[in-house]
Amino acid sequence: MNDQLVSMITQLVMEKMEKSTGSQAPEIAATSTEQPLIKFYDKVENRSSGTTEATATSQEPLIQLYQHGAPQEVTTFASTTFNQPVNDAVPIKPFQFEEESLTESVQAAKKHTPARIGVGRAGTRPKTKTWLKFRLDHAAAVDAVYGEVSEDLLQKLDVFQVTTKVTDKEEYITRPDLGRRLSEESKALIQQKCKPQPKVQIIISNGLSASAIEENVQDVYLALQQSLSNLNIDIGTTFYIDKGRVALMDEIGELLQAEVIVYLIGERPGLVSAESMSAYLCYKPRIGTVEAERMVISNIHKGGIPPLEAGAYLGTVVEKILHYQASGVELVAKEG
Repeated sequence: MNDQLVSMITQLVMEKMEKSTGSQAPEIAATSTEQPLIKFYDKVENRSSGTTEATATSQEPLIQLYQHGAPQEVTTFASTTFNQPVNDAVPIKPFQFEEESLTESVQAAKKHTPARIGVGRAGTRPKTKTWLKFRLDHAAAVDAVYGEVSEDLLQKLDVFQVTTKVTDKEEYITRPDLGRRLSEESKALIQQKCKPQPKVQIIISNGLSASAIEENVQDVYLALQQSLSNLNIDIGTTFYIDKGRVALMDEIGELLQAEVIVYLIGERPGLVSAESMSAYLCYKPRIGTVEAERMVISNIHKGGIPPLEAGAYLGTVVEKILHYQASGVELVAKEG
């Protein structure tokens, strides 16, 4: 190898090492003054025997690279212990969302609505806290739609179960008309088990939120039973409908000839609450009943109308419907 080329390489390597050791290792320890940093030997590998033999009688290296171009002190990094903390000056703090700086008017509005107002933005995107809460509420809504009411709850309420013409959840969502009709087996079961021509027939369905039924129906149903009992109003045989729609009360009213039907059903979940339940009421519902003849008490959940309060109030509404023999728009007209 050319001596001039070796010298140039050596000089460049040494300059690079000086810069790195000067900036990264303030504490150094001296070692032997005799040993070079790098040695290159001229050796030939004997592939047949797997050994390496030197070509010259002398064991002197062909090239020796020193830090300053000649044998002298070689510096090494001082020993360090990994048990010591990396940075004592900067303590680790738990992650916290940034504080919201809202005007007084926005703060006042937020106290009166669960809507997403005054949440702010980070550039063109929602803030992390807002986005995570949105994803959580969306997941709860999906679980509410695709969930099922537990058998334990139905046993506590002492109700039997019937089905509609819907076969699965996907069909229930895409074919609302099938959720408005009972299966033939369910019609026969209702006629067999239910009291005919009751004053009030209570029915329950998961609708679009099984979570709403799980959370609210027990308190609403028991309070409604107590309220109607105090008013001496006869109650029919309550039953549960899997995957039912609101207009199904028309076919049941025609089947049992009930005077009033109270239909407790899970509402379509939103991004504020996935546990909201509604109570639809109608006087003598029959096939062909229009929506103006129904009335509804909605938003029944812990963040809206309390379930116990809703159940007691439904009893007074049923009494009014029986008194005026009307519901919906017609009831409002007769009351006025």
